[in-house]
Amino acid sequence: MSSDEQKTNQQWGGRFNEPTDAFVARFTASIDFDKRLYAQDIRGSQAHARMLNKVGVLSQEELTAILEGLDQIRDEIERGEIEWSVELEDIHMNIEARLTDRIGITGKKLHTGRSRNDQVATDIRLYLRDEIDFILSEVTRLQQGLLDVAEREADTIMPGFTHLQTAQPVTFGHHLMAWFEMLQRDFSRLSDCRKRLNQSPLGAAALAGTTYPIDRSYSAQLMDFDGPTANSLDSVSDRDFAIEFCAAASLVMTHLSRMSEELVLWTSAQFDFINLPDRFCTGSSIMPQKKNPDVPELVRGKSGRVNGHLISLLTLMKSQPLAYNKDNQEDKEPLFDTVDTLKGSLRAYADMIPAITSKADNMREAARRGFSTATDLADYLVRKGMPFRDAHEVVGKAVAFGIDQNLDLSDMSLDQLQQFSATIANDVFDVLTLEGSVNARNHIGGTAPDQVRSAVTTARSHLSQRSE
Repeated sequence: MSSDEQKTNQQWGGRFNEPTDAFVARFTASIDFDKRLYAQDIRGSQAHARMLNKVGVLSQEELTAILEGLDQIRDEIERGEIEWSVELEDIHMNIEARLTDRIGITGKKLHTGRSRNDQVATDIRLYLRDEIDFILSEVTRLQQGLLDVAEREADTIMPGFTHLQTAQPVTFGHHLMAWFEMLQRDFSRLSDCRKRLNQSPLGAAALAGTTYPIDRSYSAQLMDFDGPTANSLDSVSDRDFAIEFCAAASLVMTHLSRMSEELVLWTSAQFDFINLPDRFCTGSSIMPQKKNPDVPELVRGKSGRVNGHLISLLTLMKSQPLAYNKDNQEDKEPLFDTVDTLKGSLRAYADMIPAITSKADNMREAARRGFSTATDLADYLVRKGMPFRDAHEVVGKAVAFGIDQNLDLSDMSLDQLQQFSATIANDVFDVLTLEGSVNARNHIGGTAPDQVRSAVTTARSHLSQRSE
C-alpha cells in the first residue's frame, strides 16, 4: 500500500477494508473551498476543548496543549505554510490531523462529543455571522454616501418616470433617497437573518446528541452565540440560515441592479444626466470616444449570479431527509460566492456613489419636456372646484394641443390654456413651473427640497444609532 493510500481515511477508516478510490477521494473532498473556514473551525474547536475541560473530559494540561497547538496551526495557515491534504477531505480533518502531528495522542481527544456534522454547521454559522457584520457595515457606508449626494442635490430637478416615460418632476435628491430606503430594508433583513443564525449547533454531534456530559450552553457562550440550538436532528441538517442570507443578498443585489440600470441610462448620451468619474469606467479598444459604465453594468449582471445561488441552495435542500446528507457539502460554494459577490458589489457602490456629479441643466431640460406638470394642472382645476375626471379630460386636450404645437404646458399663453377651460386664471403659472410642482409636494415622503433635507437629517440620525 502506498503512503498516500495509508493516509487516506486515517481519521475514519477502521470499518473499511480498502482505501477510497483516488478519484473518489478527490471528487468528495471539500478542502479546496472549505479551507476558508479555518479561523471559524479553530475557534469552534477551542470552545469545544474548553467545554470538555469544564466537564472533566480533558485535563488542564491537555486543554493547554490543544489550545496552544490550534493557535500555532492558525498562525501557520495565515503564513501560508500549511499543506492541505485532499486525502483528509476537509478543513476539519486537516486541522485535526495537523494538531495530532503537533501534540500527539491528545489531539485525537478533541473530537470527543462532537461530529463533523455539528462542527461544519457551527463553522458556517460563525463564518456567515462575521460576513454579515462586514456586509452591514458596507451597506451603511453606501447609505452614508447616498445621503451626502441627496443633500447636495436636494434642489436639483429631474423628470420622474413611470413606464420610463416622463411622469412628474422630482428632485434628484428625492430619487436618491428612494435608493436609501431600499437599502434600509436590506439592512433590516440582514440584521434579522443574523439574529436567527446566532444559535450554536455544537454538541448535536452526528444527529442525536452525545452520551458525554457536555455543556452546550457554555460552548455557545464561548463563541458569542445567543444559545444552543434546540433539536439535534435539525441542528446538523438545517441550512435555513444560509438560504435566508442568500435570499436577503438577492434582494440587495436586485436593488443594486435597479440602481445600475438607472446609472447606465443616465450616463448615456441620450439622457446625459450624470457624470461617473473615469476610475469607475472603461473605454473601447476600437472606439476612442467611448466611456463605458462598466461597474454598474457588471453589478447589474452579478445580480443574476446571486439569484442563481439562491435557487441552487433551495434545490439542494428541497428533498433531503433528516438528518445530515453529503448533499450539504454543496452548500458552501454558492454561499461563499454570494458573500464575495455581494461584498464586492457593495464596495464598488460605496466607493462610486459619493463621486457622482449631476448635470443639472440637462436634468431640468428633460423635466421641462414631456408635459411633466400635467398632473399639477389637473390638481389646480380640482382645487377650483372641477371634478377630477373632468379636469383630467381638460388637461388631456391641452396636452394634445401642446404636442400639435410643440409647446409644453408652461410655454402656453393664458389665452391658449383658457380655450380648454375658462376656470384657468393667471395664477395657473405658479403650478406649471417645475419649482412650483416639486415645492407643492411638501409632506413626509414628498419630493419638495425641504422634505428631502428633512429626510436626510432623519436618516443620518438612524445611521448614527447603529454604531451606539
